Amino acid sequence: MSSCIRVLLALWLSLLPWGTLPAAEPQSDPSGAAAVWLMRLEGVVGPASSDYLVRGLEQAAAAGAQAVVLQIDTPGGLDLSMRRMISAVLASPVPVVGYVAPSGARAASAGTYLLYSCHIAAMAPATNLGAATPVAIGGLPSLDPESEDESSAPRRSGSAMERKIVNDAVAYIRSLAELRGRNADWAEQAVREGSSLSAEQALEQRVIDLVAPDLEQLLAQLEGREIELGGRLLPLHLSSAPRVEYQPDWRTEFLAVITNPNVAYLLMLIGIYGLIFEFSNPGFGVPGVLGVISLMIALYAFQVLPISYAGLGLMLLGIGLMVAEAYAPSFGILGIGGAIAFTVGSIMLMDTDLPAYRIAWPVIIALGVSSLLVAFGVVAMALRARNRPQTLGTDAALGQVLAIEQLQDERAMVRFEGELWPVHCEQPLTPGDRVLVTGSAGLHLLVDKQET
Repeated sequence: MSSCIRVLLALWLSLLPWGTLPAAEPQSDPSGAAAVWLMRLEGVVGPASSDYLVRGLEQAAAAGAQAVVLQIDTPGGLDLSMRRMISAVLASPVPVVGYVAPSGARAASAGTYLLYSCHIAAMAPATNLGAATPVAIGGLPSLDPESEDESSAPRRSGSAMERKIVNDAVAYIRSLAELRGRNADWAEQAVREGSSLSAEQALEQRVIDLVAPDLEQLLAQLEGREIELGGRLLPLHLSSAPRVEYQPDWRTEFLAVITNPNVAYLLMLIGIYGLIFEFSNPGFGVPGVLGVISLMIALYAFQVLPISYAGLGLMLLGIGLMVAEAYAPSFGILGIGGAIAFTVGSIMLMDTDLPAYRIAWPVIIALGVSSLLVAFGVVAMALRARNRPQTLGTDAALGQVLAIEQLQDERAMVRFEGELWPVHCEQPLTPGDRVLVTGSAGLHLLVDKQET
């Protein structure tokens, strides 16, 4: 149970308001120079990376950092997490330098928006940014009617909702570009057409501020540069400043694990089946405790993930039908229907087209097949039970040869399965006579006397 207590404690701590768990403060530099904090955004933008950046910027400001260098290498991610990160950068009292590095890295989709929001935007050689079209509508035909050939047949320009999504994204990235004095026209092109640029092209088109091959040269190029922050010009002196690398703490790592869609999906199933097992076998305790813990963690993960409530409802319906099959066998109708509903709901559960936030097909297939096997197993057991000879009651006594044990109120009695049963026979009976059970009438056994 100690492991359960540790998990509960971790869950309770993770549910505290954002930013209430301070990491260890870096030791102050003896020279008194403000430090440069280095943070890394690697992989898909999600709840864990959002939590990491927001709390890191808060702690950098509390520690009196001179600047934060955010090293970016991301293919994109969730819109809500991206907007939360951008809001933190815009509100930061510490200058944030967005740096796409090392060579070969990219700031695609959500990474492009984030780079535009930074006070300084930089890239290493052989990196790229762009492809900022919202993923859910990335495969649509052109939304610009002027780009179509007048001689060609008219093409669909997208639904009203799709146009709203694109226009909202365009307005958002243009506002960031105008705030930082960068190329707003190309930003719009990156959203509408999914355009991308290399580091050198981005510098030529004023999408970024500079190109630097490594961190040392980046800080050297920023030496003495003035940026506008809070209505005043702030000079940067970073080349000789001490460095502090902000690492993800246990909370960020824990959040990264439980917000993995496959982990959250499995935790939810463990929780539901644990509670079902506990209610069907009360008093055992362990399945119920583990079920509650798993379900609480899964619900917290779903709170920050883009889930489809229709998919979740189908999954719960499927589980309910399979449980109903176990308790009231319907020869497969409920079980098979439940397995189908469960599988379809699992496919629909994550309301996003981002591959990193979809439930893996092998997991869905494995659990769907397992559910079908369980449903067919219940059906097979029901059929076997239906065809099995009666082993209790008067029907079970048919064909049995029993001995008259006593006479009670002039009625002959036999003992069967530990109980005395009255018998009816055409011949007179006495204790010790052997009789063959041929039928039943109510609670009486119909017998024929056996000749000795």
